[in-house]
Amino acid sequence: MVVTRFAPSPNGLLHLGHAFAALVAYEAASRAGGRFLLRIEDIDAGRCRPEFEAAIFRDLAWLGLEWETPVRRQSEHFEDYRTALARLKELGVLYPCFCTRKEIEAEIGRSQSAPHGPEGPLYPGTCRALAPGRATARMAGGEAFALRLDTVRALERIGAAPLLWDDEIAGEVMADPAQLGDVVLARKEVPTSYHLAVTVDDHLQGVTLVTRGRDLFHATHLHRLLQALLGYPTPRYHHHRLLADASGRRFAKRDQATTLAALREDGVAPEEVRRLAGLD
Repeated sequence: MVVTRFAPSPNGLLHLGHAFAALVAYEAASRAGGRFLLRIEDIDAGRCRPEFEAAIFRDLAWLGLEWETPVRRQSEHFEDYRTALARLKELGVLYPCFCTRKEIEAEIGRSQSAPHGPEGPLYPGTCRALAPGRATARMAGGEAFALRLDTVRALERIGAAPLLWDDEIAGEVMADPAQLGDVVLARKEVPTSYHLAVTVDDHLQGVTLVTRGRDLFHATHLHRLLQALLGYPTPRYHHHRLLADASGRRFAKRDQATTLAALREDGVAPEEVRRLAGLD
């Protein structure tokens, strides 16, 4: 059974790029006689709004998509992420980080050879060697902190077997999570990050084919490691192209002219959206 999902965040209106991503996932499931899921990724309470969630449902229905209910909202499942964090803590692959963004930037600036990943400088590991007792005391004292994955220790935990995933475009890929460094998996006030939540959600929802933009290709290296640590099966992946405007700039939520609501108000038919997205 092929199970796909479209997982937008309700922090703005959907645009043409979202329509493309949703249709890719929906049609992959339809062709295989499978299931299409809609998930609302709303862990960022400061930016997510109920009116944007309502707009997501409205836009997708206008495109002719149907999805299973109830829809999973990440904000309603924090306990699932706490359970995953507890497992990672048992494995000894988490550590608290008390560094602010400015402190991290300053540390990187002082280094003559700061390691870089696909998206820029990596966290320099300042808090990795913090004494456990000292870290516990600082957490008990109410300091803000993030929980980071100790990538080196995590790779030691899973052993020498290579981490692989099957990508419908790239073929068989060997994961290299070390290139992303010690990524944040949760914070004091929120028991998850995007990386942990999406890995747990895809597992619990039985997603077998993850379709998403190629901008998230590098994140899959980390997600594959989390799957191995948590004992999850590995879905197949399809990292599709990203839509851009005539100037080559990627569509973004701040670009109001390309929202599906604006297209609908201008009299554009759903069938025309398919053509604009390059699906026909």
